[in-house]
Amino acid sequence: MAAARASLALIHDSGTMSTSAAEEEPAASVLVRGDGDPVLFLHGWGASGELFAPVLDALQQGRKLIVPDLPGFGGTPPPPVAWSAHDYSDWIVTLLDRLGIERCDVVGHSHGGRVAIVLASQQPGRIRRIVLVDSAGIKPRHGLRYRVRVRTYKILRGVERSGALPRGVRQAAATRANRRGSDDYRAASGTLRSTLVRLVNEDLTPLLSGIKAPVLLIWGEQDRETPLSDARVMERLIPDAGLVVFPGAGHYSYLDQPGRFVRIVDVFLRGDEE
Repeated sequence: MAAARASLALIHDSGTMSTSAAEEEPAASVLVRGDGDPVLFLHGWGASGELFAPVLDALQQGRKLIVPDLPGFGGTPPPPVAWSAHDYSDWIVTLLDRLGIERCDVVGHSHGGRVAIVLASQQPGRIRRIVLVDSAGIKPRHGLRYRVRVRTYKILRGVERSGALPRGVRQAAATRANRRGSDDYRAASGTLRSTLVRLVNEDLTPLLSGIKAPVLLIWGEQDRETPLSDARVMERLIPDAGLVVFPGAGHYSYLDQPGRFVRIVDVFLRGDEE
């Protein structure tokens, strides 16, 4: 446990670097800045790489920062079909190959943390250290009330799609269904909506014990989207993991307390200066 406890210019990279690797699909909008040890930043659902801007300057010294917009967000087009966390991880591997990055540290927030978990478990040789910030990846346990809501939602969608019912009935069902979906679900469309459904039903808990890299968990005490109990599970199951809780912070703990965040992350990433 010792290791774990211890001017933005957006580049729409079009494969101009001299590498032989294939280009990722969809093509990434990615910020690359600085020189030194590479650090990959993976943002959360509904955000973009730009949301890391408040902490990048303080973490750049001696590092090469790689901040992509994940498919479906920012300047990167959505995935062609419904993706899983493994598909996002494969996309990241292709991007790193094209950029000539053989090994890096990873900072992943929320959905980005989910992708980082898969990446670290499937590509252990490519990941040196990991910072998971209010990370997704553990499938929540839902009670009867939630299951009833989901069942009702599916019934309403079935009514909406039924050609045998009057138009007014179908429109009313669609309106009620839209009110029942989560904010993220209502905001998504096309393949992003089906991707979201697929992601939230993935349970990455079985992958945690296979993560070999040191992991720093940073969590907001008041996080309601990925609760602190998820962090406790990750701390218990990841072989080399340490947890830091930010009192009073929410799901975006790194934005709620950026000064504290960069100090802790800087020390952790420096480690033994491997």
